[in-house]
This record gives sequence, structure tokens and C-alpha cells, in this order.
Amino acid sequence: MAGQISPDHPPGSGAPEQEPHVSVMGLGGVVFAACVLGVIGGFHAIAGLSEILNDNYYQAQNDYAYDFDTNVRGWIEMITGVVMFGAALCLFSGRTWARIVGMAVAALSALQNFFFTPYHPVWSAIIIILDVLVIWSLATYGRREAHKVYGAPM
Repeated sequence: MAGQISPDHPPGSGAPEQEPHVSVMGLGGVVFAACVLGVIGGFHAIAGLSEILNDNYYQAQNDYAYDFDTNVRGWIEMITGVVMFGAALCLFSGRTWARIVGMAVAALSALQNFFFTPYHPVWSAIIIILDVLVIWSLATYGRREAHKVYGAPM
């Protein structure tokens, strides 16, 4: 047994490298982020489709600098929703680019909801808070943890 060489550790490499510790909060945070990102994406897609199909879904706001046409706003929301849902599915690959895309899409969603606050103020505040939680969850989860949990390449 002492003379056997482990395929994971070449001879002369010394002690085996310690595996990264994966905290329950870190892993749970990514699962939370993926689920919330998918749900928010679904909500955006449904709201965008509603705006496209019904021009009176939201009433125009007087003297609001960012008052877009209803169809434009609907397409923006629907495209954002589809991209968010796709990013949520890609998060389970454990890839770094999926986390970056997830954080970027959540930031764009928060910005979008900030601009649409006069149309649905309480809903926008809730979505902005959830987007910030998604960004925090994805930012605290590292590449080494993804490698251990999902077998993603280092």
C-alpha cells in the first residue's frame, strides 16, 4: 500500500491539497439565487407579455421623464424575463460566467424596476430587494465551491 501512487496526487507532490469547505449558506445562497432569478424572470416575461397584448395595462404617468411607450416597455420586460430565466438555469452548471451573467441580469432588473417604480411602486421595491439578495448570494459563492459541488472545471 505504501508503494502505490495515487492518481490524484503525483509522486513528490507532498500532502494532498485540502478540499475547499462548502458552507451550507453558500450553497443554499446559490440555489436561492437561481430559484428567485427564475421566478423574477417569469414575472418579468408575463408582465411584458401583458403590456404588449394590452396597451392599457399601465396608465401613462404625467411629467415622468422615463415614460416609455407601452409596447417598448413590454418588450424590455419580456426580453429581460427570458434572459433572467435562462441565467437561472445556467447557474446550476457551476460556471463562473453563469454567476457573472446572473449578477449582471439581476442588476439590470433592479435598474429596470427603479425606472418603472411609478407604474407599480410596491412591486418594484420588492423586486429590487430580491435582485439585491440575488447579487449578494452569487457574489459570495466562489469558484472553488462550485468545483467541489458541481464538478465545474477550475
